[in-house]
Amino acid sequence: MTIPPARDRKEPVPLFSNPQAMLSISTAALMTLGCIIVLVMPGPTNTLLASAGLRSGLRRSAHLTGAEFAGYLVSISAWGLFLAHAAASLTWLPALLRIASSLYLAVLAVRMWQTASAFPSTSQGTIGLRTLFVATLLNPKAILFAGTIFPVVAFQSVAAYLEAMTLFTAALVPIGLAWVALGAALGGGRLMRISPVHVQRCASVVLAAFSLSLAWTVVHQVVRSSGVA
Repeated sequence: MTIPPARDRKEPVPLFSNPQAMLSISTAALMTLGCIIVLVMPGPTNTLLASAGLRSGLRRSAHLTGAEFAGYLVSISAWGLFLAHAAASLTWLPALLRIASSLYLAVLAVRMWQTASAFPSTSQGTIGLRTLFVATLLNPKAILFAGTIFPVVAFQSVAAYLEAMTLFTAALVPIGLAWVALGAALGGGRLMRISPVHVQRCASVVLAAFSLSLAWTVVHQVVRSSGVA
């Protein structure tokens, strides 16, 4: 059995192999926009935040955004490091992950449209830090963030990782508080003129457009690679 020369063998890329790399302005802007779009969409975490606001009010539920941050921090970091290491030997993995993310967003957009009339009720039990942390830890959005929205360099450079997490946190905290405030406002009857159904259906259209943009990016890359080949 012939062993290929060392230069022909693909070695796994060491984690944080380029510690000084930073995010470019355009990369940071696109990442921030993607984070905002996905974070604002309804999901298990946002539903719990709205439920907590509906039941306990904004002031008593604001601290739950800390549990949301902790859950995403652990999950995104773990998935990002795993995917960055695996992509060295599985070159098709990033494209597959983008396709899966696009399909997930498309399904989520359809569900949002169909369930627009449903909203958390005050009959739900008290939501604590542990409940929100676990729900966020298992939230499929974390894979979407790690594999698609966060740039690859964020898991190859400590500086880029800290920069990406700072931008992510700057988007997460106000959006999380907004979901708590939305629940508190609906519970207090202060949003009588705003229809949650219309808001959620508009959000589903935005999410569907984001899904299509991800799919188009994969198709464009495949076509360009085929042309080069």
